[in-house]
Amino acid sequence: MGTTTETEAFAQRLRLALEACAVRASPTVVANEFNLRYWGRSITPHTARNWLLGKAIPTQDKLRVLADWLQVSPDELRFGRAGAAQAMHEADAQFKSLNMADREMLSRYMALSMAERKTVRDVVEALSVASVSKRENKK
Repeated sequence: MGTTTETEAFAQRLRLALEACAVRASPTVVANEFNLRYWGRSITPHTARNWLLGKAIPTQDKLRVLADWLQVSPDELRFGRAGAAQAMHEADAQFKSLNMADREMLSRYMALSMAERKTVRDVVEALSVASVSKRENKK
């Protein structure tokens, strides 16, 4: 058994998810952003601090809101990625099936900062929504 506790492992996954979304891992920022999305009783920065420091794990309803906000699955955020080696193998196989232009684009994407990656994801999301809307208007 490792020295990392379950709550510490959760905190690490939470901080990584925040970083991936270019959100500062500040208790005040996390509490404010979380409270904008949560329909229940607001959390305090102290609660968010406990999550970030690995002193507490949110309840399931709060975990779902965090996961939705940070665009990860609730299970992945709570328990980590089961079968990480298998997932890496599958991702590698998918990467190898791409053409050279797509591989180059992904390599360039990975070289960007977390904030720049978030901008790219936002642009792709906007294009995807616009594309779906355009197809529906043609019907």
